[in-house]
Amino acid sequence: MYDFHTHFIPPDVITWLRDHQKIVNAKWVRKEANKDEFLIVNEKWGFELKQAFIDSQLYLKEQEIAGVSHSVVSPIPQLFLYDFPDDISSEISSVYNRSLAEWTKTAPREISALGTVPLTNPDKAAQILQEGMNLGLKGVIIGPGLPGQMLSDEFFTPFFEEANKLNAIVFIHPLLAEDPRLQRRMMPNLIGVPWETTVCATDFLLSGLIDRYPNVKVLFAHGGGFLPYQIGRIDKGYEQWKLVSSNLQAPPSEYLKRFWYDTVLWNQESLEFLCKAVGEDRIVPGSDYPFDLSVWPPEEKYRKGAVSLLG
Repeated sequence: MYDFHTHFIPPDVITWLRDHQKIVNAKWVRKEANKDEFLIVNEKWGFELKQAFIDSQLYLKEQEIAGVSHSVVSPIPQLFLYDFPDDISSEISSVYNRSLAEWTKTAPREISALGTVPLTNPDKAAQILQEGMNLGLKGVIIGPGLPGQMLSDEFFTPFFEEANKLNAIVFIHPLLAEDPRLQRRMMPNLIGVPWETTVCATDFLLSGLIDRYPNVKVLFAHGGGFLPYQIGRIDKGYEQWKLVSSNLQAPPSEYLKRFWYDTVLWNQESLEFLCKAVGEDRIVPGSDYPFDLSVWPPEEKYRKGAVSLLG
């Protein structure tokens, strides 16, 4: 069994955070007596720093107990640090990537990894992507864009050109939405996260970016958000409006099959719908472990998707 959506924080990254605690405004806060400390960086996206996030032996043990034979480990979105200067996000990217690459070499059958890059500086991001893949990483995990900038913007061209050259996996993972309408009842996590993926994935698809960079293996988190469910509406827009169809060589529903999607949906019928929409070879098992909202253990099926993405 594979797991393509799982997160870890190596000891070197924790050390870096403590060494740069004031610069990145990192806090370790005990919220409840029976829980681990919460890690909060720059007053955003606090989460419980469970031992499985930071203890490599525990992580591998839990993986074995769950029956997962191989995990693709990713950095956590809370540590992308896109809201800091390039030198800060570049430094933590290098530390994170080197640490994950070293870990994978100690257990190559059990784990491989994706890195992180300073997306605010696409030239530097391209360089760090290359360095990480030279260390043995399979690609990177990135956010769905930056404030006021979508991934389809020319600003990100240097990064995607390098990813295309390297046949890299680019795992697009949302950050917590800051829409003021969602700031209640856990809605940033419940619907804000898949909504961010929906916006990013729809723009990415309609931009024709995948035709420009056909070797980039784009993986969307959480089953692609709401995009697969609304693909009929987007196909209709393709028939109706030049503004929708101008960058595409086929209907949007055909492009939908050129990305990969994880199984983090918690609903079998939703997963079956996704499979019909994109094909079994475009779906990969994922859990989001060890976050609270994880599908643990991950879905056992969809080996074809795992093989096609790693191949």
